[in-house]
Amino acid sequence: MSTPAQDRTLVAPISDAFSAPFWKAAAEGTLLIRCCNACRAVHWYPRAHCPFCFSDDTAWQASPGTGHIYSVSVTRKAGPQPYAIAYVTLEEGVTLLSNIVDCNLDGLRIGDRVEVVFKPTEGGAFMPMFRPV
Repeated sequence: MSTPAQDRTLVAPISDAFSAPFWKAAAEGTLLIRCCNACRAVHWYPRAHCPFCFSDDTAWQASPGTGHIYSVSVTRKAGPQPYAIAYVTLEEGVTLLSNIVDCNLDGLRIGDRVEVVFKPTEGGAFMPMFRPV
């Protein structure tokens, strides 16, 4: 069976003062994650306080955006197009929920190497997603 990934309409993200640097970097093709300056741990989802040491000394850090699929599910009947939703673990060690795109959805496997790509949304922002390497 072959189920090709198809581009689908993406709702524009909500941007606020905290997340604005993330969305600006995404528009430039860079994935940002949050890093604690006190304990040096990286974390996802981005938040102002470190979930490990509770310091408020955190900052955005560029990520190469490479990693592997930790878990994946192909959804075929939830909308007009099939899509893959997956947990992706980045090389830095954080795991995030995203979509896998630009591939045969039926060929996706846990452990597959992936890299970040940025897909346009309705509002002009770019959403980070992943494709197999």
